[in-house]
Amino acid sequence: MTLLSTLREDLQNARAHDPASRGDLENALVYSGLHAIWSYRLAHRLWAMPAWRGPARVLTQFTRFLTGIEIHPGATIGRRFFIDHGMGVVIGETAEIGDDVMIYHGVTLGGRSLNHGKRHPTLGNRVTVGAGAKVLGPLTVGDDSAIGANAVVTHDVPAQSIATGIPAVVRNRTEKQRERGVDPTTYIDPAMYI
Repeated sequence: MTLLSTLREDLQNARAHDPASRGDLENALVYSGLHAIWSYRLAHRLWAMPAWRGPARVLTQFTRFLTGIEIHPGATIGRRFFIDHGMGVVIGETAEIGDDVMIYHGVTLGGRSLNHGKRHPTLGNRVTVGAGAKVLGPLTVGDDSAIGANAVVTHDVPAQSIATGIPAVVRNRTEKQRERGVDPTTYIDPAMYI
């Protein structure tokens, strides 16, 4: 995709996910989640060139200062990723995020060890992570799953599941829950539909 088509796709995605969205120009100017993902994309390209890893980290720290969102430039993020509100989001270096993923403010995709190698979560496609959730370690959250607000997830979550609580309890998602989770105009915490 070209830079312009990626920007358009991100703006369209923001409109689809946020009922308060009033237009592309306003969204481009005030949505910290968009600013963070755009900065991440540049930093990720720099990170791919070992000589530019230092500047990539500086860029992400500057973006963190401006937006309150910290995305390590080594993370891998798919298309149509949306961060709603954003403040306090942390995404670690080895995190992998699929397409059409939405996360809310205060989410951490973090590690549980100081070992080198894969130590952050992998989120499949069409995953929703509720506000304040902590997804920790080299685990996998399967496609079409949801993590409830403030859940603490430390084990794999199978596809089409919902994880809620501390520690998170995993259940299969019902058809009704899947419909609500896929519809970007629905903003109801998945934990309410257990």
